[in-house]
Amino acid sequence: MSMANPHDYATAAPEIFLALAAMALLMLGVFRGNRSTRLLCWLAVASFAVALAIILQAPAVRSVSFAGMYVADSFTAFVKAMVLIASAAGLIMSMGYIREEGMARFEYPVLFVLATLGMLMMISANDLMAMYMGIELQSLALYVIAAFQRDSLRSTEAGLKYFVLGALSSGMLLYGCSLIYGFTGATGFDAIATAMQGKEHAGIGLIVGIVFLCAGLAFKVSAVPFHMWTPDVYEGAPTPVTAFFAVAPKIAALALFMRVLIAPFLAISADWQQIIIFISIASMLLGAFAAIWQDNIKRLMAYSSIGHVGFALIGLAAGSAEGVRGVLVYLAIYLAMNVGTFACILCMRRKTGMVEGISDLAGLSKSNPMMALALAIFMFSMAGIPPLGGFFGKFYIFIAAVNAELYTLAVIGVLASVVGAFYYLRIIKVMYFDEPGEPFEGPMSVEMRAIIGLCGIFVVFFAFYTAPFIASAEIAATALVP
Repeated sequence: MSMANPHDYATAAPEIFLALAAMALLMLGVFRGNRSTRLLCWLAVASFAVALAIILQAPAVRSVSFAGMYVADSFTAFVKAMVLIASAAGLIMSMGYIREEGMARFEYPVLFVLATLGMLMMISANDLMAMYMGIELQSLALYVIAAFQRDSLRSTEAGLKYFVLGALSSGMLLYGCSLIYGFTGATGFDAIATAMQGKEHAGIGLIVGIVFLCAGLAFKVSAVPFHMWTPDVYEGAPTPVTAFFAVAPKIAALALFMRVLIAPFLAISADWQQIIIFISIASMLLGAFAAIWQDNIKRLMAYSSIGHVGFALIGLAAGSAEGVRGVLVYLAIYLAMNVGTFACILCMRRKTGMVEGISDLAGLSKSNPMMALALAIFMFSMAGIPPLGGFFGKFYIFIAAVNAELYTLAVIGVLASVVGAFYYLRIIKVMYFDEPGEPFEGPMSVEMRAIIGLCGIFVVFFAFYTAPFIASAEIAATALVP
C-alpha cells in the first residue's frame, strides 16, 4: 500500500477538518467544563457548516485516494451535504432540551461531531475495511449518545440494547466481508467489480457473504427483519437524540448500502436484488401495520422510519441510475419531514416535563394553531399526499421500480403507503377534532421556529423547484451508476 500524498489529504479535507474540530472541541470542553456546552454546540454546528462549504466547493469529478480506499464524487457530495444538515439540525434542536433535562455536558456536541465524521467516512468508503472503520466510528459515538441521559432508566436501557444489537450486526457484517474477500481475493470495491466482470451469477459462497453483508447493513438502517432495536431505542433515547438517529445515520447507511451493492456487484445484481426486494416489502408492511396501534408518538415515528426505509430500498432494488436518483430525492424530503416532525415533538412540554403520547396532541389546533398546521403538513407529506414533498419522493421511487419491471414491488409499495396514511391522518384528527387537553408550556425558541419553518417551506414548495433538485440528484446518481 502506497503512502498517502497531498492529493489524498485534499480529497478527504471535510473528514480531516471534522476530526481536528472534534479534538479542538474536546480540549476546549476539558478546560472550560460543562458551562461551555452551549458554546461547544454552536462551534460544532459551525464546524458542520465549514465541512459543508468544503464539500460544495470541491470539483465535481471522481477522485480516489488513500490507495483506493476513499472515494469522492458527486454522489458522496450530495449525501454528505444531507448528513451535515441533519447533524446540524439535530444539535440545534438539542440545546434547549439538554439544558432543561440536566444533560448539558461538554461531551455531547463532541460525540455528535465524531458520529458525523464516521458517517462521512461511510459515505466515501471504497473498500470493505474503510467501510467497517466508518461504521464503527459512527456506532461507538451513537451508543454513548443513546444512553447520555444517565439518570434515566429508559435512556440507559436504550443505549444498552443499541450496543448489544449493534455489536451483533457488526459481527455479521465482518463475517460477510471475510467471505467476500475469500471468494473474490479483494476488499476494494473497484477490484471486486473487476473480479465480477463477465459474470452473471455469483457462486454460493459469495452469495452467502453478500447476504451477511446485507444483514449487517440492514441493522444499521433498521430494515425488517433486523429492526427489533428501533422502537425501544427511539422511545428510550432523549428526544433530540431520537431525531438525530432517525435522519443522519439512516441517510449515511442507505448511501453506503447503495455503494456497497452497486459499485462492486452491479454485474450480479440479479443475485442481490431478491434480498433487497424481500427486506423492502417486509419493512414497508411492518412499518404500515405495526404503527397503527402505537400510542407513543416516538414509537410511532420508529415504525414510520422502518416503513420509509422500505420505500427507499425500492430504488436500490431497481439497481439503476434512475433508482438511485429516486432514493436521493426521497432521502432529502425524508430529512425535512422528520426533522420538522421531531422539532414539533420537542415542543410538547408541560409542567410535569416532556410528554410523548399522541393523545397529548388533542386540541392542539386551538391552543397552538401554527404548530398544529406545521405538524399537519409533515403528516400529510409523510402520507404521500400531493402536492407536498412526500408525494414526489414516493413518485420517483415508484417510477424507477416500474421502469425496472418490478411491478409487484411498486404495487405493494402503493398499498403500504395507503395503509400508512391511516396513522398519519389519525394524528391530524387528534389535533383538530378531539377535545382540547392541557396546553403545552411556553413559546417555542427562535431556533425551533426557524427549523420548523424551513422544513415546512421545503416540504410545501418542493413542487416549485423540483427540476433543479432532480437535476442535482441525477448527476449524483450517475456518479454511482454510469
